[in-house]
Amino acid sequence: MTTIGIILGSTRPGRVGPQIAEWIEKTARGRDDADFEVVDIADYALPLFDEPRSPRMGDYAHDHTRAWAAKIGQLDGFVFVTPEYNRSIPAALKNAIDFIYNEWNNKAAGFVGYGSNVSGARAVDHLRHIAGAVQLAAVHTQLHLSLQTDFEQFRTFAPTERHEAALQQLLTEVVTWTDSLAPLRQA
Repeated sequence: MTTIGIILGSTRPGRVGPQIAEWIEKTARGRDDADFEVVDIADYALPLFDEPRSPRMGDYAHDHTRAWAAKIGQLDGFVFVTPEYNRSIPAALKNAIDFIYNEWNNKAAGFVGYGSNVSGARAVDHLRHIAGAVQLAAVHTQLHLSLQTDFEQFRTFAPTERHEAALQQLLTEVVTWTDSLAPLRQA
C-alpha cells in the first residue's frame, strides 16, 4: 500500500504545527487508499547540512543523514506542514530537504501552510519551488491556515468543514499522483 509522510516542518519550541499534522493524520485514517504517518524533522536532530559530498551521489557519511534518508526513502509521497517565517519556510525544513536528493525523486507533494498575515501562502510558494528542485511533483490543492482565524487564541487549531473538504481533495491528489508516479520510482 502507498505510504504518505506528513512532514512536520518546524522544530520551534511551542509550535502549533503538531496539531495540524495530527488533524491531517486523523482525517487521513478514514481513507482506504493509503497509509499515512507523521514525520517530525525534530526527531532526526539534523545539524546544519554537513555532508561532504553532493546528496545526488547518495553516499552519505553521517548516521543522521542515513537515518533521514531511510525514512524518506520508504515513503511514497508527502504532505508538508509548514509555518511561514519571514515570508518563507523554516530553515530546519529547507535543511532537511537539502540533506538528501534521490529519496525525494518522483514522489508527489501537497502543502499545508500556516501563519499570520497571509496564512502561510508565501512559505508554500517557496516550498513549491524547492520541491521541484528535488523532483517532487506538487499537487494543485493546498491549504492555508490563519493563526488569527483558524486557531483559538493563536494556540489551539480549530478546523472547519471548509478545511476538511480542502484536505480531502489535497489527500486525493497526493495519493493519485503518488500512485501515478510509481513506475518512475521503480525504474
